[in-house]
Amino acid sequence: MSLVGCPHLSSFKASKGTRPYRIIQSYFVYCCSPENRKRKATACLCHICGSHGERLHSCLHCVFFGCYSRKHIQDHAKSKRHHLAVDLSYGAVMCFICGDYVYDRDLEYIAREVKTKAAKSIGMKHALYCPWEPTQREVELLRKNPKRRKITENSTIGLRGLINLGNTCFMNCIVQALTHTPLLRDFFLSDKHNCEQKRSGQCLVCEMSRLFQEFYSGLRSVHIPYRLLHLVWTHARHLAGYEQQDAHEFFIAALDVLHRHCKGMNGNANTNPNHCNCIIDQIFTGGLQSDVTCQNCHGVSTTIDPFWDISLDLGPSNITPTATSNNSSTSNSSLTTISDHGNLFNGDISSSSLLSQAIESPTSLLDCLRRFTKPEHLGSHAKIKCCKCQSYQESTKQLTMKKLPIVACFHLKRFEHSNKFRKKISTYISFPNELDMTPFMSPYRRQNGLNNNIQEMDIFSTSENKYTLFAVVNHIGTIDSGHYTCFVRQHKDQWFRCDDAVITKVAQQNVLDSEGYLLFYHKQVLEYE
Repeated sequence: MSLVGCPHLSSFKASKGTRPYRIIQSYFVYCCSPENRKRKATACLCHICGSHGERLHSCLHCVFFGCYSRKHIQDHAKSKRHHLAVDLSYGAVMCFICGDYVYDRDLEYIAREVKTKAAKSIGMKHALYCPWEPTQREVELLRKNPKRRKITENSTIGLRGLINLGNTCFMNCIVQALTHTPLLRDFFLSDKHNCEQKRSGQCLVCEMSRLFQEFYSGLRSVHIPYRLLHLVWTHARHLAGYEQQDAHEFFIAALDVLHRHCKGMNGNANTNPNHCNCIIDQIFTGGLQSDVTCQNCHGVSTTIDPFWDISLDLGPSNITPTATSNNSSTSNSSLTTISDHGNLFNGDISSSSLLSQAIESPTSLLDCLRRFTKPEHLGSHAKIKCCKCQSYQESTKQLTMKKLPIVACFHLKRFEHSNKFRKKISTYISFPNELDMTPFMSPYRRQNGLNNNIQEMDIFSTSENKYTLFAVVNHIGTIDSGHYTCFVRQHKDQWFRCDDAVITKVAQQNVLDSEGYLLFYHKQVLEYE
């Protein structure tokens, strides 16, 4: 878009002025009086279907409200040749000829004035309005690039191969998954990182920012991530060298370094289990609730730990699933264990020796999650000292999700290591394109008696707990020698296979039929706080 704005909006203003926009802003966007708020509540309905949601728009030429998502406002614009409409949620003007929302300085001043008046009408001293003004550098860039680049269905922007620098396929796969994480992409492409590293060239977040710029620059040539590899070796020395590393271990190490290098605001994020507002914790951190119940007095001790991913066992073993934590601190418990069966090692919250019975091998991601959240009897060999009973008692333990992260990463534990053997579990584990985490939430389990019954899930299911798959990391080969590849979702239904420098388009079913090692899901609905 050029600096002069939309010509169709300019023509409308020349003939009818800005009064229609001011009326819509005052009565149906930012209501300036109680009467206006009542009018908005009763009159803001689609004139076609009667709905009050679905991104309602008001025609700027006449009195007509229509849904954008159901194309009622588009049909009206086409039939009446009324090509300008106002989004009633935010007050932005849509031009159907230009095919986009358009900016106008005069209308911005009106919106600011009306919003300030509306804020004062409900007792707010200051309206939370931050107008955007382009810098001189941005004005120069706009002049040099007057044409807007649109993302089409066939666009390859964001897809770029990575050179394997010597057994670095594990790193390349995680980079592909991170660069296709929507909120992380928005953060880095918005230039929101303020580096506080004293030594130049040592900040991994700065390098990730440069990497995102490279991926979304439109270039198709293969990228060489040598600076990223050097920084990873510098800050995570256990990954240094050209030996094959584990993709999951690299993912956790990368998040840890990014978390430490991010500028966060600590202490005020009450809904964040880790009390950190850095972009890594905002996207990847969830809260894992552990309930230990005394079998004698039925007293319950609850702790909540932050996690970055969930590790799920696949074989019929006595090993309980683990969650990778980004903070080793836990809240005080009223129950004390006799022995150190539940230990914290390398960020894993593990109680591998606490199961009393072997569990059948799972065949799907849902099976793994059911086993993860199933109550476990700790047995007589792991009695706990109950503060209420003042004696050692047997107990049960259950893990549930207290708070879901925006991006949920599931690690299928395909590699088994013990003193006697080392092997890879190549069992096919089915995973869905859309995942509902409601049955594994703490409130749901409480209403169902903390059991493993997931019937009548639809009653408790909400859109806030639903996820969509956007990346899958696979391992091909054996435990001693193998290769990592990655599937990433470019658009809604377009998938690509990233094999180092080679990127090929694949069908969604190929993704769902793959073996799966790391599964990345993104929330379908985001809550803005």
